[in-house]
Amino acid sequence: MIAVGVTLVFWASAFVAIRHLGHDFSAGPLTLARQGVAALALGAFALRSGLPRPTAAQWRSLVVIGVLWFAVYHLALNQGEVWVDAGTASMLLQVSPVLVAVLAAMFLGERFTTPLVVGLLVAFAGVALIGLSGSGNDGVDSGKVVLGALLCLVSAVTYSVSLILQKPLVADLSAIHVTWLACVIGAVTCLPFAPALASEVAAAPASSLWWVVYLGVFPTAVAFTTYAYALQHMTASSLGVTTYLVPPITIVMALVLLGETPPTVAYVGGGLALIGVAIARRAPKRRVADAVEKEPTPA
Repeated sequence: MIAVGVTLVFWASAFVAIRHLGHDFSAGPLTLARQGVAALALGAFALRSGLPRPTAAQWRSLVVIGVLWFAVYHLALNQGEVWVDAGTASMLLQVSPVLVAVLAAMFLGERFTTPLVVGLLVAFAGVALIGLSGSGNDGVDSGKVVLGALLCLVSAVTYSVSLILQKPLVADLSAIHVTWLACVIGAVTCLPFAPALASEVAAAPASSLWWVVYLGVFPTAVAFTTYAYALQHMTASSLGVTTYLVPPITIVMALVLLGETPPTVAYVGGGLALIGVAIARRAPKRRVADAVEKEPTPA
């Protein structure tokens, strides 16, 4: 699906952009700037179709998504990438498809299977290996690398919870309205960082300011909207697993644009995490047999 492909490429580029901007912007101000730009960019389009009118229950979900996914997720990821390279960070977030599958089984009625449990354990083993592998930065001590890995894991958890909450929302509200409102809530949550953002913007080079605009418009406004649109047409667990394509794209981009690659052991951990995802998404034999029986016989 084109919407998913667009999302994955832009999200992969975001890991590289965040890593690059870490020299000029700290985690909080960068999050505020990114969500502020996205809210402004989306608002011009979202309001063309009128003001959205969420119910009280939908507002509660929107607030949680805005705070968790559009504020906490980015705060944790921005700080985590100070201590781990872009490729490693993207691999660490690949535990999220397993978490999404677990949450979907618990709250959306999708099946909870033995392969899901086994896959979860294998994926977390891979994440642990990545966290202990070191970083693309020779000058970062091991304690900060582990802390950076844990922050990336926080991002994976907040993403997973938010995706589950977003699934019912996009069934009743448009993808652009859901994304716009979440961006606004995320920006408001990060307003305490406004003074720091003002001083960092004044000191940053023009090229970094353009990178911030790029982050807000493409990996956020465009990619989060296309992802919400895709969620309208796919199950949460099936959509979540598509993100396994992000790490290889990120690693290539980071090598070309930043000249950095993850440590060798991190690749092993990333592979283990992907194996865990594959195991978790494996359908039980009975389920496969039922699907075959339901398949119409060719004429």
